[in-house]
Amino acid sequence: MTYHLLIEARDRMGLIHSISGVLYEFGLNIEQNNEFVDPGHGRFFMRTEFSGDIDESILAAAISSRLPDVLIRISPKSEKKVVVMVTKEPHCLGDLLIRARYRELGMDILAVVSNHHGLRDLVEGFGVPYHHVPHEGRNREEHEHDILEIIKEYDPEYVVLAKYMRILSSSFVGQFPHRIINIHHSFLPAFIGAAPYKQAYERGVKIIGATAHFVNDELDDGPIITQGVIPINHTFSALDMAQAGRDVEKQVLAKALKLVFDDRVFIFGKKTIIFE
Repeated sequence: MTYHLLIEARDRMGLIHSISGVLYEFGLNIEQNNEFVDPGHGRFFMRTEFSGDIDESILAAAISSRLPDVLIRISPKSEKKVVVMVTKEPHCLGDLLIRARYRELGMDILAVVSNHHGLRDLVEGFGVPYHHVPHEGRNREEHEHDILEIIKEYDPEYVVLAKYMRILSSSFVGQFPHRIINIHHSFLPAFIGAAPYKQAYERGVKIIGATAHFVNDELDDGPIITQGVIPINHTFSALDMAQAGRDVEKQVLAKALKLVFDDRVFIFGKKTIIFE
């Protein structure tokens, strides 16, 4: 069986030797290894892909006994269980459904939740349950309560916002720390919030882009996973920008999910460390 080992620690001599030594003693085979040191903070990051038969808790305890201050995460290489949230736009959702069907991203979409009903046929055409939770005439607390009740039934590892166009409360986000991933139709930190293409048009930008990030308590301010851009010029209207940006959004979201679901992303403060 193949596993991913993620290590974060204070940087010092002998870390790699100590960690790889434990893997050797347990008869485990290292198939891939990546390391990075953040010199400004003196922090060491390491991602190791290894194979063999092992109890994860026993291996973690063995590493901790030699390096008691390290942060350790060990997980089998497997598909991540995901619930997707959407509003009206189909392009990111459709792309994810196709990629999930053909096992491209390492994820299993358990269900889709939306505050509108228009994407039901698309979702159910892939054999995925669709839950319509309307928000009209209800406050945010009531609406999110019903959404949470549905999500908890599926017990996902991650929640993906594939163009979900409502701001989530801190209470909702707190249910899934570092486990909500959003695609924002702008090259953050520029043009946060609503109507970013209108904002970009009014500023006369020469590139437009998209940003995939983890969701935190601040609007569009979570740690960035990946970004993408395309060039434009003065002939583009705000609508032209939005149409051109859809392809970027799909690509950026798919790349981000692939990185996260393959355990290649460390969250370090307000930024990420990524082993591509």
